Amino acid sequence: KSCTDVFCCVIFIIVILGYIALGTVAWLHGDPRKVIYPTDSYGQFCGQKGTPNAKKSILFYFNILKCANPAVLINLQCPTTQMCVSKCPDRFATYTDMQLQYQITAAPWEYYRRFCKPGFNNPTKPVAQVLRDEDCPSMIVPSRPFLQRCFPDFITLNGTLTVAKRTHFKDALDKARSVTELRDAANGITGLVDAKEVGMKIVEDYAASWNWILIGLVIALVVSLIFILLLRFTAGLLLWFTIIAVILVIAYGIWHCYLEFSLLRQQPGADVTIVDIGFQTDVTVYLHLSQTWLIFLIALCTIEASILIILIFLRKRVRIAIALLREGSKAVSYIMSTLFYPIITFLLLAICISYFSVTSVFLASSGDAIYKVMAAEPNCMYANKTCDPETFNKTNVSKTCPGAQCTFAFYGGETPYHRYLFILQLSNLLIFLWLVNFIIALGQCTLAGAFASYYWARRKPQDIPTCPLFSSFSRAIRYHTGSLAFGALILALVQMARIILEYLDSKLKGASNVAARFLLCCLKCCFWCLERFIKFMNRNAYIMIAIYGKCFCTSARDAFCLLMRNVVRVAVLDRVTDFLLFLGKVLIAGSVGVIAFFFFTHKIPIVQEDVPTLHYYWVPLLTVICGSYLIAHGFFSVYAMCVDTLFLCFCEDLERNDGSPEKPFLMSAELHSILRKTEHH
Repeated sequence: KSCTDVFCCVIFIIVILGYIALGTVAWLHGDPRKVIYPTDSYGQFCGQKGTPNAKKSILFYFNILKCANPAVLINLQCPTTQMCVSKCPDRFATYTDMQLQYQITAAPWEYYRRFCKPGFNNPTKPVAQVLRDEDCPSMIVPSRPFLQRCFPDFITLNGTLTVAKRTHFKDALDKARSVTELRDAANGITGLVDAKEVGMKIVEDYAASWNWILIGLVIALVVSLIFILLLRFTAGLLLWFTIIAVILVIAYGIWHCYLEFSLLRQQPGADVTIVDIGFQTDVTVYLHLSQTWLIFLIALCTIEASILIILIFLRKRVRIAIALLREGSKAVSYIMSTLFYPIITFLLLAICISYFSVTSVFLASSGDAIYKVMAAEPNCMYANKTCDPETFNKTNVSKTCPGAQCTFAFYGGETPYHRYLFILQLSNLLIFLWLVNFIIALGQCTLAGAFASYYWARRKPQDIPTCPLFSSFSRAIRYHTGSLAFGALILALVQMARIILEYLDSKLKGASNVAARFLLCCLKCCFWCLERFIKFMNRNAYIMIAIYGKCFCTSARDAFCLLMRNVVRVAVLDRVTDFLLFLGKVLIAGSVGVIAFFFFTHKIPIVQEDVPTLHYYWVPLLTVICGSYLIAHGFFSVYAMCVDTLFLCFCEDLERNDGSPEKPFLMSAELHSILRKTEHH
């Protein structure tokens, strides 16, 4: 028992302290209000309590036609005056019309002035001067708030895009404008509005069905526990039942898909392709297409064929894997606390993700308000130059460029801290990846230590130490933090490289350089393979660390050599046991999913009245299926770690002992007889 990779441990502790310092600095400089609240042309937050804009929570654009891109709108860099308002306009009006009506009644002006600069009260000021000084918007159009900003209220009537049932309107200079110009100015916003409506419906569905979702997840938890406990006594029977059940379920799916496909092929209009109808929020639309069922049919046939081929050619290997899982179930039954260790990993990961998210938001909102000159004339030499709103009127900019204003542009800064914000965000991401991989490594090493103490006990369960999981956890933290951090750092660097490559790939999506795209694709493939290999090696290195307590590099080398000397057995264990455990996860998630499907589609008569009314029944259904799979994965990951640990211990046992009275094998007689058979197959 001695500390391993001390230098890495020291570096890791320094990095954690630095990460805390980074979070503190970001917290001191950052202001999440910049993310939460929109900012007007004067750098003031809309809707912030304790300010003149407290009751004005929506941002209004004087001339939305100047905003050619919706991304510009969301980033608050649209070249027009922006002002906080309490409500969006609900009618068409131009400044010219308002002036004409003002001669008769003051009511139109009282409404229009809500969207003018605060304090402006001169409705008779000439239109040209008003537009030059941007005292009021040239026109207002019916709008609705979205992302706390006023956007034209687009409605499609009989296939024609309209705003307040109109397709054309006039601006302040009496020039005819079409609604499509508004649509082009806020391109993509209609899609976002639809997404928001779908989002609201999904939230409502969750609110109506959360208790039933919770019941579904509890059922998955109970089924997973029962499954693992049954493995202890009926591993062979249960796993063969799982395999046959999965084959039969998929066979039923193939028959059902073929039936639906045959019926729809005879119906007119069902031969429309998925590409033709595009994205639809109502999933049932796709179920009326024959192509959808054909895709399902091909996918299920491929899965079924793959499973059958694996079973035919690897039936002996499957029997060996079942024996390994039976031995693993004995170990788990003696150390039941290991089943609940994933909860600790989950809590640690939740803390890590929360800290990373909060730090990212504070770093993103660390900038100071930057003001730029917004010129009324296109040839102004000061346009887009940085300015100070407090001293702007004293400069000669307004004389050189009449109508120019100093308005808020974005958040940034020129200090070293602001200049290196991008580097700090990258550091935040890298340390986050390092910590996540360290938490996973700690879990793997802890479980490996607990299961190794089971294997190397001469008399089971008498010689298994008390609290083996806690002892293993404390050993890993006290002696091997450096080794675990070293392995986690290697993996984090590879993952960071993959993220950068994905970013570059997204940037080159529209590029015509075929060679660059091909090279990038090759690099992505290589780094994916490298990440998979490092994960596999790290996992086995952590098992060796838990057994022998050596440093990371020595443990990784020993694990690699040991695996290479037992390469046939590795092939038996790794793929086949993973395949069997995967089938177990699919069976649990699928069975709970089927019950949830019948429940949410009102097909269970006993509880039909208790089923909540939903917009999309697939929302709680997918949540239950994914949640059930993750719960089963949490339990089965412990099982997989147990089998991997027992396998490495077995290989080591074979090399260290010969079965004589002086050097007896520590494995069970059943495991020894079955694994010995692999040498003859």
